[in-house]
Amino acid sequence: MAWFRRKRNITEETPPADRKVRTEGLFVKCPACGTTLFKKDVEANLYVCTNCRHHMKWPTQLRLAHLFDEGRYETFDDNIVSTDILGFFDTKSYAERIEQARKSTGFNDAIVCAEGTLGGRPIIGCVMVMEFIGGSMGSVVGEKVTRAIERAIAKKKPLIIVSASGGARMMEGTYSLMQLAKICGALARLDAARVPYISVLTDPTTGGVTASFAMLGDINIAEPGALIGFAGPRVIEQTIRQKLPPGFQRAEFLLAHGMLDAVVDRRQMRKFLIDALAFMAN
Repeated sequence: MAWFRRKRNITEETPPADRKVRTEGLFVKCPACGTTLFKKDVEANLYVCTNCRHHMKWPTQLRLAHLFDEGRYETFDDNIVSTDILGFFDTKSYAERIEQARKSTGFNDAIVCAEGTLGGRPIIGCVMVMEFIGGSMGSVVGEKVTRAIERAIAKKKPLIIVSASGGARMMEGTYSLMQLAKICGALARLDAARVPYISVLTDPTTGGVTASFAMLGDINIAEPGALIGFAGPRVIEQTIRQKLPPGFQRAEFLLAHGMLDAVVDRRQMRKFLIDALAFMAN
């Protein structure tokens, strides 16, 4: 008769919290097609949707590790930090925003500069941090990019900058806008020294970054679907009082109109960069 004995209902003695199926963090939803994907599959595919090939936002640390051989690199100028020069305040002070961004991202500002190798070739690589106040370019970003350019000139190492930005940091006013001229002057010296510079534009690259170093590479490359421009589409439409064409300010549109040299899938980007550096070195 033991065969027909009623089994104890385990769920009656199990706390409600332990009965839940824990799926938090296991899945991500593609912002383009809405497909629910296993996070591990997305990570293995370099944050490219396995269904529609949409290029999702890629964490800065992972992008840095992918750029350099074996994920090995040495950062420099990490100790440079912004100060609240203007005493700027909107809903909170600029100093509070900086501190909050540092704590949430683990970075001191919106760009990381590093040295390492790519395809066995020594390079200097800079990757912007979109999570840090929208990847905005303030005095620190301008200074770090300028120093990276000067280091590339001194060491005769090719420079690669991966951009992701909402534009100039208006909390620093004119100080942020001055960085455009400073960086462009440094890039002119880099060009005179005949040191290669490759610019990689990701989604989004806008404002003062687009208006300066992002579009001044010897080769300008973008990831598929990246939003690239100065002012936003809505502002442009309101200014010119015309409807913009489909795909305006997207990477493919810019490529078709001669503003980019190539649109490269993230999964083929490393090989493209290695081949481009080999071509320019010769």
